[in-house]
Amino acid sequence: MTEAITPTAHVRDQRVLILAPTGRDAELGARFLRDARLSPYVCYSIEELCAQILAGAGIVVLTEEALSARAFAALARTLRDQPPWSDLPIILLTSGGSDSPVNAEALALLAAVGNVSLIERPVRMMTLLSTMQAALRARNRQYDVRDHIQNELRTKKELELAFNQIEEASRLKDEFLATVSHELRTPLNAVLGWTRLLRSNNLKAAEHDRALETIERSARSQQQLVEDLLDVSRAISGKLRLEPGRVNPRKFIEEAVEALRPTAQARNVRVKLKIDPKLTIVNGDPARLRQVVWNLLSNAIKFSSPGGLVELSARRAKSTVEICVKDHGEGIRQDFLPHVFERFRQADMTTTRAHGGLGLGLAIVRQIVELHAGTVSVESDGIGRGAKFTVKLPLLTASETSSTRKESGELRSDALMVTRDLEGVRVLVVDDEVDTRDLLRAVLSKRGARVTTAESASVALKKIWRRKPDVLISDVGMPGTDGYELMRRVRLLPAERGGRIPAVALTAYAREQDRKRALAAGYQLHLTKPVEVAELSATVAHLLRNGTQQSSDSHRRR
Repeated sequence: MTEAITPTAHVRDQRVLILAPTGRDAELGARFLRDARLSPYVCYSIEELCAQILAGAGIVVLTEEALSARAFAALARTLRDQPPWSDLPIILLTSGGSDSPVNAEALALLAAVGNVSLIERPVRMMTLLSTMQAALRARNRQYDVRDHIQNELRTKKELELAFNQIEEASRLKDEFLATVSHELRTPLNAVLGWTRLLRSNNLKAAEHDRALETIERSARSQQQLVEDLLDVSRAISGKLRLEPGRVNPRKFIEEAVEALRPTAQARNVRVKLKIDPKLTIVNGDPARLRQVVWNLLSNAIKFSSPGGLVELSARRAKSTVEICVKDHGEGIRQDFLPHVFERFRQADMTTTRAHGGLGLGLAIVRQIVELHAGTVSVESDGIGRGAKFTVKLPLLTASETSSTRKESGELRSDALMVTRDLEGVRVLVVDDEVDTRDLLRAVLSKRGARVTTAESASVALKKIWRRKPDVLISDVGMPGTDGYELMRRVRLLPAERGGRIPAVALTAYAREQDRKRALAAGYQLHLTKPVEVAELSATVAHLLRNGTQQSSDSHRRR
């Protein structure tokens, strides 16, 4: 052969395949074609010619002497196997032309399966070259048709894939919404049921306490579901915020374990904690990292059998902290392992599933860990073999450790450690919901505050004008004039009439843009409902101590 290097697909498409009875004639012809800047390829047998046609060719040039009866049959079979778009040009050099009975028969045979042109010898080389170039141009138009068909097929496949992905996303959305409805309605049913029993006044003391415990537990369950939904929303929009600083992993790990100890005891699951004493500081948000450990440990406890063991370990591994949560419970199917950290995905989403939840916890874990420049992975040998989750977080370097000013969370602790004595503090609460107004009045009054309430922005402005309160706590979403406009109007008042009142936005709107909008309107702090009693009281005291100082860094967000 004349080519030592395997040609590319484009070069193969342009080749001129030559089959001549003598190698010398073929080589001479190939040399002429190369001089004419074509791409000849000499074949020395009909078998090689047929193989090269299937590999890719622009045209075929052959002589009648090279085509025996067997060669005719083999070439005809190869041409029949062409794809629908292909009609390979064949130039047959003959001595007798098409008038020869033998040539006429051969032409008829090949014409039935291919695009054959007969050229009578002797032939001028320029005529042969012109014929070949015309055949190649025709062949290139066939390639255009081929590319169009392939693009159409590729587009069709891409559309089918996109349609299947949309259908899958729609199915997951429907399943997720059904799960959300179930998970929200279940604790709500307990809250409403026990509330009716409490109002009947027919409960014994033990039942009364049980009712309150159940209502609180159910409310916290709903709160956690809402927080998970908000976290996922923030993660999707890229607005999941961190408050990083120096933090010792031992602290947030032990806090997560302590928070889940009652759950583990209730399920009779033992938690074995092993922390390397050589652990050093990492740069991270302690609340978010505690959330990571809490989610992983909560899952491990949930999927462990009564009497089971969950192992939580933390150690230094080169330049990282490695936190492992291992259980010996239900395990994970091998086909589901790649989807463990995907949003809204659960191994069991049937109505007969044994465990609740929205399937968001692990997706949130991955997002938080990646925001800390870390990684999270999962291992499981299958159903009934348990699972192991491993989180790796980068350690602070020596220079980072010396340059970091203080541990994250210090400001938050400071906010909660200020005095809770609100004796004599005048607080104006603005909310269109009477239940919220009554609750805040009761909570703050027990701390010694003198609370007045307003059901709308207009009523609030009148009360502020008549007597300036010490602190304003207002909802944001209210009919008529909302909390943002209320605060803008307050800030336009003279200082002696309340224009510089310390103010807290207490709202169910918990997105990052909601916080920024509240601060821009003139609020000092942004709290999301539901809020803890101690947190609200500490916030009020914190505002009183710091006056009208406005700082987006001092906001509190649950």
